[in-house]
Amino acid sequence: MKNKLMWVFLAFAIATQAAALDASRTASPLEPLQVESQAAHLSAEILTRYHYRRIPLDDASSSKIFDYYLKALDGEKIYFLQADVDSFANARTKLGDAILDEDLSIPFGIFNVYQQRITARIAYARSLLKKGFDFERKESYQYMREKAPWPKTEDEMNDLWRKRVKNDWLRLKLAGKDPKSIADTLDKRYENILSSIAKVKSEDVFQIFMNAYATSIDPHTNYFGPRASEDFDISMSLSLVGIGAELQTKDEYTTIRDLLAGSPAALSGKLKIGDRIVGVGQGDNNPIVDVMGWRIDDAVALIRGAEDSVVVLDVLPAGAGPDGKHNLIRLVRKKISLDKQAAKKSIMEVKDGNATRRIGIITLPGFYQDIAARQRGDKDFKSASRDVLRLLAELKKDKVDSVLVDLRNNGGGSLDEAIELTGLFIDQGPVLQQRDAKGEVTVDNDNHPGVAWDGPLGVLINRGSASASEIFAAAIQDYGRGLVIGETSFGKGTVQTVLDLDKLEKSDKPKFGELKMTIAQFFRINGGTTQMRGVIPDISLPMISDAEDFGESSYDNALPWSQIKPAAYKSAGSLTGIMPQLTAIHDARVSKDKDFKALREDIAEFNTQRKKNLISLNETDRRKERAVQEARILAREKNDAAEKGGKSADKEALVADSAAFEDDGLQSNERNLAADLAIEKARKNAKDVLLNEAVHILSDEVGLLKADAKLASTVLPRQEMH
Repeated sequence: MKNKLMWVFLAFAIATQAAALDASRTASPLEPLQVESQAAHLSAEILTRYHYRRIPLDDASSSKIFDYYLKALDGEKIYFLQADVDSFANARTKLGDAILDEDLSIPFGIFNVYQQRITARIAYARSLLKKGFDFERKESYQYMREKAPWPKTEDEMNDLWRKRVKNDWLRLKLAGKDPKSIADTLDKRYENILSSIAKVKSEDVFQIFMNAYATSIDPHTNYFGPRASEDFDISMSLSLVGIGAELQTKDEYTTIRDLLAGSPAALSGKLKIGDRIVGVGQGDNNPIVDVMGWRIDDAVALIRGAEDSVVVLDVLPAGAGPDGKHNLIRLVRKKISLDKQAAKKSIMEVKDGNATRRIGIITLPGFYQDIAARQRGDKDFKSASRDVLRLLAELKKDKVDSVLVDLRNNGGGSLDEAIELTGLFIDQGPVLQQRDAKGEVTVDNDNHPGVAWDGPLGVLINRGSASASEIFAAAIQDYGRGLVIGETSFGKGTVQTVLDLDKLEKSDKPKFGELKMTIAQFFRINGGTTQMRGVIPDISLPMISDAEDFGESSYDNALPWSQIKPAAYKSAGSLTGIMPQLTAIHDARVSKDKDFKALREDIAEFNTQRKKNLISLNETDRRKERAVQEARILAREKNDAAEKGGKSADKEALVADSAAFEDDGLQSNERNLAADLAIEKARKNAKDVLLNEAVHILSDEVGLLKADAKLASTVLPRQEMH
């Protein structure tokens, strides 16, 4: 966790959810396509027969789908009135029949009411901008409404939206914006909501509804439409065929946010960050299609294509006005490796008296594998474990003393990759156990002899570490192979498989999508499961997430914790003898560490505000709160400067340095692109207190092992310390 005030995240949490909405603007009702109704029926046939939980599509499950669907549409209860929900009551037990009868008019009808409500609420929000607000009034705004009731009357709904818009206005006012620019910014923001509403398609509604059905069975079963399936495959393979430009929508333009090194877009030298793509042509002789105002995914679909094919872009250069000169740029599509999301290494040095210890850090964002390339027999297929193997070899050459695998916010991925990764650190043996729907248990083993790294090892996890991350961390812990440090992990102990519905139906074209379906529950080799309870670290760091709101235990339909017989395995080492010393050293260090103290203060403040779930709409009160927070930042920055032996900077410079972490009231697409990228970079480069402490813990371990050969023989029985 970065060492900046947690209240900043609160500011993001209460920001309007407008930009995230992808609903519909127009009054024209949306209707399901025949292929969607067929896909729903096909999905139901599979889910009711082969899911780990074989739940029939009866009235009880229909009722659950109904609740999940309303939650997906209006989870914060800011669009529907209670009267709307009551009017849908007859549909509660009919959604199952709608799926089996291939008639999705009911869920689409609910969505059409939803889109009408959005249009009405946004129209009211825009009308408030002309009236202004009384910021001397003592009132508060409840910014998280998932557990709140639906408003009962139009007056109650209008008052809710008045407070939402007032808060949007006040955030901009506190950031120094004048009334005209505030009104313009918010009016444009709300207009963008209506613009995004106008671009919704039946496939989007179908995706929402089918995910409501899937997740009503268990939290990790999902439906992917054809386009979502493509995105899922890209996230797993970390590769795509295209031009290598990261795009975003800004002012109705498809705008270049970044260029990937070595990609056709970057190598051409003709494109730069901020350029706007207004048209796309296929090949040299086909017409240019105008993509101005398009959804970003539709524009991206045109830009992607077959490898070695030609795409022509009509580009309005960055900084040019709407009537500026366009450039036609011809590019040849290539396979792009998404290296930003791949495993990376770094080295941190820790000084301990006269000793300097080098800790190698491997950051792994996900357990990716290019399954299609592997099935084709491609010897160089993209793989998380292969990348880590290469990085370990490099770290050996760098003569590191210990390795830390950073799995924070790694939500999992390929089960095979989790097994392969574990095998890099243990010398053959079981990694996990699986129990299927029939109750049969199988053991998954690492069958590769030898290890890639036999030195001291640590695994850093947090609440966002889930699934494959938990398999790896649990195996390392059960074998006594390394230290697990951080927060208790997510608690996902289930196994999913992806079924291609088009292959099942022998469809030549992608039209039915895919199902990611839970088929088994996995267990640790010690017989326990990470389900619900997660992996409990050997050394705990401050818990940033709230288990009630985030993690497996926050789901109302998660599988319960259970236990089976342990697998037959032999420990690789034991941390029992060293843990008391490591814990004592850690406790003593963090009790004196100002960054750790600041982080704990910020977490406490954040949790207090989150539980209060109210924010003042009184300007005087908010300015006082802001002043207190700025004073805390200033004091910390001055202490940092003093400790580094430099001169304390003046207040203006220090506050400016922290500007990236203050609430400017803007959404990402409302900022100047250069400013937004600068903020992103500053946040990425901020001090990582938890990583720093994890590295120090591993340094402590190295010091203790080098000082005590007998202790080293129990922790690392196969290694001679030198």
